[in-house]
Amino acid sequence: MRAALAEARAALTTSDVPVGAVVVSPVGEIIGRGHNIREADGDPTGHAEIVALRAAAGAIGEWRLSGCTLVVTLEPCTMCAGALVMARVARVVFGAYDDKAGAVGSLWDVVRDRRLNHRPEVVGGVLETEGGALIRDFFGNARPGSDF
Repeated sequence: MRAALAEARAALTTSDVPVGAVVVSPVGEIIGRGHNIREADGDPTGHAEIVALRAAAGAIGEWRLSGCTLVVTLEPCTMCAGALVMARVARVVFGAYDDKAGAVGSLWDVVRDRRLNHRPEVVGGVLETEGGALIRDFFGNARPGSDF
């Protein structure tokens, strides 16, 4: 999670929401890193999780990330939850819960939907205070009037 938090801080150099993610291989090696790049790249799919999943798939030359763990500072949204299910990620570990858009248990629970062919293990609340503080500070300072 500390590596994902470092990625989140990298997003602060742009106007992107500070969310960071890493993909960890079955042997514990970080094979993909990412932070939000939606504003920087003008890409609606530029969420930290998508960036990290793409990097991991490129690193191993395979779209199936079986046995891998996605670690992200904020609970994934529906797009990212769907992507990690489709990538066959074995486990998702996240920091702060997202009551407004979280799709790994808070608002929706995409990853545990029995109608899907893959359901990863979920671990939430890891270093939740640190990840949540980055986002609260961002919205409090960079975008007054917004709340998280």
